[in-house]
Amino acid sequence: MQFKRIEELKAGMRLARPIYNKNGVLLYERDSKLTQQGISSIKNFGLIGLFILEPAEPAPPMTAEDIEFERFQTINVFAIMDELDRIVTSGKTGKLQIIVSNIIKSYGHLDKKINFIQNLRSQEDYQYKHALNVAILCAMISNQLNLKIEERLDVVTAALLYDLRTTGLIEKICSSSPNVKRFCYQAEAIECGVEDGRMDTSVKLMEGGKILAVAQFFDRMTAMNLEKPPESEVATIRFLLGHSEFFSQEVVNALMKSINILCPGVCVELNIGEKALVLAENEHDIFSPMVLVFSDNSVLNLGNKSVYGDVTITDIMKTMDNRYVMDTEALKKYGFGV
Repeated sequence: MQFKRIEELKAGMRLARPIYNKNGVLLYERDSKLTQQGISSIKNFGLIGLFILEPAEPAPPMTAEDIEFERFQTINVFAIMDELDRIVTSGKTGKLQIIVSNIIKSYGHLDKKINFIQNLRSQEDYQYKHALNVAILCAMISNQLNLKIEERLDVVTAALLYDLRTTGLIEKICSSSPNVKRFCYQAEAIECGVEDGRMDTSVKLMEGGKILAVAQFFDRMTAMNLEKPPESEVATIRFLLGHSEFFSQEVVNALMKSINILCPGVCVELNIGEKALVLAENEHDIFSPMVLVFSDNSVLNLGNKSVYGDVTITDIMKTMDNRYVMDTEALKKYGFGV
């Protein structure tokens, strides 16, 4: 799978991800081939590009939960867009609490990890898609940390309103929920600390502010943007863990318990120059799963440090250009279903 900018799209390319309209109606199914007419229509969506399958690459599997997650994103982005525009224009909320409740209802009570699928963004809708994704992450992290319902409502609301923190509108529309403003400004203090290389220790951080900061950075780093390609989830989590002076390690761990990062089926690059497929996740150390090496079909349990202590995952594979025939009998021998 590769990201192609709009101007790089050509007829015959296959979509790696589905495209929905504002009502959640499927417009273009994944694995469908682009036509010249389709490219012209997609350009009108204002997207900066699309995820395209490589010529020999099969369409990646998507569960029913994955499909619903993308539909949920599409529908709620437009709801958030309308709501934030209403707030800026009138200084009043309309459906803000309904949106917050829907996010918490759908993703604030999960008992399993999800595939956190990044959505395609245009210059016009980046703010709204970013706000939604951060709100979803805040809901999941808050659930893992077992926050009180009032705190969950406040941190998800703060995620949606974060970009309005300099307008004075948050104080007006959230006068009965002062923690919303506090969470926004605490997350901003962390952001400034990362930029300056030094955290202002006079800022007293609440749990909601820590959650919002982690969610903000995770989505911003892994999202496609115009300036640079996105960081992988692996690189982003390592960044968050490697800067404990800014980011709560408890919150980062809660994030790792909320989303799939190195789960079965993910292709990775190893520091020994090999590429491999993750066979089994390591619940105690996500960076040390069991993997199948492509070049010789050997199985390495990276959690066994006494044997594979020098072997580490450098990152997720950027493309699927290097394909190898896998020994399915060997996988069955090790107890993996194929």
